[in-house]
Amino acid sequence: MSHIRHQPIAPTDTRSHAGGDVIDRHRHDNHQLIYVSSGVLAIRTEHGSWVASNDRALWIPAGTWHEHRFYGRSRFHTAGFPAGGAKPLLAARTPVVIAVDALVRELLVALTSPELTRAEARRIEAVLRDRLRRVAEAPVMLPAPRERRLADACRLVEADLSRPRTLAELARDVHTSERTLSRLFRGEFRMTYPQWRTRTRLFSAMVLLAEGAGVTDTAHACGWATTSAFVSTFARATGTTPGCYRAGALS
Repeated sequence: MSHIRHQPIAPTDTRSHAGGDVIDRHRHDNHQLIYVSSGVLAIRTEHGSWVASNDRALWIPAGTWHEHRFYGRSRFHTAGFPAGGAKPLLAARTPVVIAVDALVRELLVALTSPELTRAEARRIEAVLRDRLRRVAEAPVMLPAPRERRLADACRLVEADLSRPRTLAELARDVHTSERTLSRLFRGEFRMTYPQWRTRTRLFSAMVLLAEGAGVTDTAHACGWATTSAFVSTFARATGTTPGCYRAGALS
């Protein structure tokens, strides 16, 4: 594992990033809420990987190491919250992706404005706290594999998503039985191999679309036999079509 930088205070600010920019692995003593109002952000932690865009924000609990990579020109908003004392904005002890509606978006953008006074920030935080009780979690998350054979199997699939691989083929390649590999997927990820593969393909599709790839090219690169099947799966999982998602990420 690479060195983890310790930054005690999680910043509250707004910055712009170009596609391909990376923020190296680090952790804070404070909780942090992360949002991109434009572009797409891939976030990796010890618990797994997430994709955040302008309809999602990510809560990072204090002490959790995380690293970021930006896809497309991005407007990056971060808000820090003390870990001790008052009740935290969210009670989750592991990272949580939350849906961002129009009101939450404006609250997050306002909260990270450099002109904000502390009194104004407290009032916005109070409204945000109330609103977050009403929004749903919206996970597009890839859990991090821990067992060696499972990690090897995941890497093989991720190396070429356009190539369908059966569980039996994967099991042979990582020198275990199909039954054991199936048990590892269910035990560590709480999902079947086909469910995990679909989520992996969606994760990759979100990144490709944010970089400007076309819907049909993305569908083929991520292993869907037809564009219509990709559009249907993507819309079911994210609540929007790939075309709308791409337009929002590139705006």
